[in-house]
Amino acid sequence: MNKVLLLAIGDELLSGIRRDTNCAGAAWLFHNAGWKVEEIEVIPDEQNIIVDTLGKWVGKVDIIITSGGLGPTHDDRTRFAIAEYLKCGLKVDDAAYDVIAARYASPLRDVIERSRPMQGLMPEAASSVINPTGSALGMFFEKEGTKVYCFPGVPVEYESMVKQEFGDLLTPSGGWTSVAFAGIPENTLKEQLSHITARSDLHISILPSFGVVEFVIRGEPEAVAKAEAEARSILPGDCLPHGILKLPDAILHEAKRAGRKIAFAESCTGGLVAAALTEAPGISEVFMGSCVTYSNHSKRALLGVSEDILEDFGAVSAECASAMAEGARNIYRADHAVSVTGIAGPDGGTESKPVGLVWFGISGGKGTRTFSRTLNGNRAMIRERAKTIALEAMWRELKEA
Repeated sequence: MNKVLLLAIGDELLSGIRRDTNCAGAAWLFHNAGWKVEEIEVIPDEQNIIVDTLGKWVGKVDIIITSGGLGPTHDDRTRFAIAEYLKCGLKVDDAAYDVIAARYASPLRDVIERSRPMQGLMPEAASSVINPTGSALGMFFEKEGTKVYCFPGVPVEYESMVKQEFGDLLTPSGGWTSVAFAGIPENTLKEQLSHITARSDLHISILPSFGVVEFVIRGEPEAVAKAEAEARSILPGDCLPHGILKLPDAILHEAKRAGRKIAFAESCTGGLVAAALTEAPGISEVFMGSCVTYSNHSKRALLGVSEDILEDFGAVSAECASAMAEGARNIYRADHAVSVTGIAGPDGGTESKPVGLVWFGISGGKGTRTFSRTLNGNRAMIRERAKTIALEAMWRELKEA
């Protein structure tokens, strides 16, 4: 199996000021293509540490990809570290930088040109890699059988350069798959699929998150395909469609399949459900909208929740959740609507309605019904979990449709 090392360079990553997303994205692409990601390392903008890290890995992996340290400022040390490692001088690669500069018109061209002395600087024993989306050149060299690529740390630039340089190597291998199960606790999933996890010809990972658990299967393509089919046959009502790992994408799939339009009404989630849904490309085909009615006034004025319901039962109640779902379905002319209303805290709870109590309403072809959950955690956790439950409720509603 081919091996790749991913190296993120930057003091800001170690301090937590910024988070590295470059290596995670590249790791997924290489893993999906059947490569072994030997390690992901994060190191500071210190020349000697960069040199030492290269010395540790060159000759042991097929490819090293670095991220960061190629900009025009004083803390961009990667090009100098590469020159030290290769024991060579540096010179400006004007021909390569001309390609970069030609993409820009004044006055931005003038800014790009002022960066030429630094961003065009290249170790003499390395070659330039054209950046298709930014102004910093990348670099490449090969030593002891290891190919080393150095790319800028700006995420859009890094991603475009990875795909530009490794596109032919990143074809999915079929040696792994991931099945997403909704509403199944990690321990329950492990018990139900224990005979699959026990197989010696497969490597299984169970990756839990609230509401959705991924069951990752690695091995020979034929064995992987059979194991996936078996896992799906054991829990057919709880697994998302093949190739789909997120509830918004699964909702889109089921709504299109059933030819249905959907809507939501949100109170304590404050638009989190709509935000999650609209991350799915193409969701506009089926998603009519979500009405955020945080106050009692907005519940009455926009969704038609009666004053009697609010006075007699309160905003956090089955009756209110039911009326909210019906109101959203009506105003958006949707086939199915889900509502969510609860107490996210940290204040506002009572003995009968504690912090974490959330009511959900579902309105569709089978009429309107409600259910509640009492969720643990802080305010952010309760809202995030309520969002996921609302999405799962819509997905199951559409599956039954």
